[in-house]
Amino acid sequence: MSLLATATPTTSAHFSAPLPPSSHAPRRSVAAPLRRIRRTRLVPVVASVPDPAVGPVEYTPWLIAGLGNPGNKYYGTRHNVGFEMVDRIAREEGIAMNTIQSKSLLGVGSIGEVPVLLVKPQSYMNYSGEAIGPLAAYYQVPLRHILLVYDDMSLPNGVLRIQRKGGHGRHNGLQNVIEQLDGRREFPRLSIGIGSPPGKMDTRAFLLQKFSSEERVQIDTALEQGVDAVRTLVLKGFSGSIERFNLVQKYKFHRV
Repeated sequence: MSLLATATPTTSAHFSAPLPPSSHAPRRSVAAPLRRIRRTRLVPVVASVPDPAVGPVEYTPWLIAGLGNPGNKYYGTRHNVGFEMVDRIAREEGIAMNTIQSKSLLGVGSIGEVPVLLVKPQSYMNYSGEAIGPLAAYYQVPLRHILLVYDDMSLPNGVLRIQRKGGHGRHNGLQNVIEQLDGRREFPRLSIGIGSPPGKMDTRAFLLQKFSSEERVQIDTALEQGVDAVRTLVLKGFSGSIERFNLVQKYKFHRV
């Protein structure tokens, strides 16, 4: 039986403690918490609330990766909003980003009772897959629990969208991730709209440009809304709440 695609709890005959916050986890033991939640056989619970008498509750972990470029040179640029989202999630959930593994800066913790691995690849945008692919394999995270967060020029600035799967949309970082996952595209993604280059402005120059003061306000608001959306996705999966979220985002700047 494959791993569950949502945060639906499962039961196990053996106790496995929830993943501890990364602030209490030494660097050398980052793999241990995620290993403890693996089981060769997971049994889905039919009831909405599990019976404590059946056994302890376990959850399939999530890998949440924001795409961007490392270094102060790229801090605050349009192409780095994926990094910003991961930083915001880490701050809100109390997860320390303090571990280096597989060309990535990692934070190990949980959202609610669900274990999560927050990832900021340090391999530069166009080679993001070289970091994310090995991590997903090492921690045995199923495709449906790999959430990529990245900038999207096809969306207005500050507009968010969550999808179950999709192509790369000519986004080099996303394309490299797909390549490193053997061409598989069936993983969720959170797109953060950054608008499109004005006039004949060079695309690369636009991506590496910082936001205007007005755009920055829109992005900061979007990051706050994105944290709530990620919580909902991790805890409830692709429920009606995500559909409503996408609809609200689509028309958030439309005036009646």
